[in-house]
Amino acid sequence: MKGTLMSTDFDFPGQQSVYRGKVREVYTLDNDMLLMVATDRLSAFDVVMPRGIPYKGQILNQIATQMMRDTEDLVPNWLVATPDPNVAIGKACEPFKVEMVIRGYMSGHAAREYKAGRRMLCGVPMPEGMQENDPFPEPIITPATKAEKGDHDEDISREDILKRGIVSEADYAVLEDYTRKLFQRGTELAAKRGLILVDTKYEFGKTKDGEIVLIDEIHTPDSSRYFYAEGYQERQDRGEKQKQLSKEFVRQWLIANGFQGLEGQTVPEMSDEYIDSVSDRYIELFEHITGTEFQRANLSNITERITSNVNNYLNA
Repeated sequence: MKGTLMSTDFDFPGQQSVYRGKVREVYTLDNDMLLMVATDRLSAFDVVMPRGIPYKGQILNQIATQMMRDTEDLVPNWLVATPDPNVAIGKACEPFKVEMVIRGYMSGHAAREYKAGRRMLCGVPMPEGMQENDPFPEPIITPATKAEKGDHDEDISREDILKRGIVSEADYAVLEDYTRKLFQRGTELAAKRGLILVDTKYEFGKTKDGEIVLIDEIHTPDSSRYFYAEGYQERQDRGEKQKQLSKEFVRQWLIANGFQGLEGQTVPEMSDEYIDSVSDRYIELFEHITGTEFQRANLSNITERITSNVNNYLNA
């Protein structure tokens, strides 16, 4: 098996603290800067899998970097530099405690809710007579509360967010506006690659100057679901599953092996062959989403590589 980055314990110049999320580790530096390391950890159903996926951190970091560059004319973001394939450095922000989920199609969680007979998701109505993977009349925003590591994100309505004071009404209006603009741009970028951006989530924070900016990942296979545009309508007409690019293939494998993150369930064992197949799928996702060939970083000693690249950048 190739090397994977499962955890970090760096001591960077000017380092003040570190926060470890499900798949990213965030180092706070001097001068109101953050350094985010994308690990190779795999999370599904809000549970971190015991084995990592080679190149996954690099893939997520590099897709997010490209997509932030492709949308910075619409929405300001936190990113300043990417000194290593697994590392992004940017402005420190106070994160909003909600994830802005936006859905153009009735898929994934929305489809599971629909099959259960529910026609409201986060206070937003879903029309009767829809088939799984049909487009909504217009994209719907279905926020979720941000969970701590090990907990589950929870659906929440706009009304509850405002009533509970999680986000102010003025700030939430900006989050909604930015979410719709980003999704529209993401839809256009996907179409150029022969893809459909089905649904995604965005996270935002506020800088020390009070500016609301996009943070974390954007339009990656971990945060988004893509369909192949070619043959989409034909598959819908025949009632077939859609050919998709997302982490959903991991979720479906886990479901088929009796795991949905519920209490008492055990994560099924992932063989070397399965781990390699997931890595190959992530590389496929990268190349389709970005339209560029994936350049594999050196995995012989990832920690040393990151330390060297980051220190060179910070010392410069």
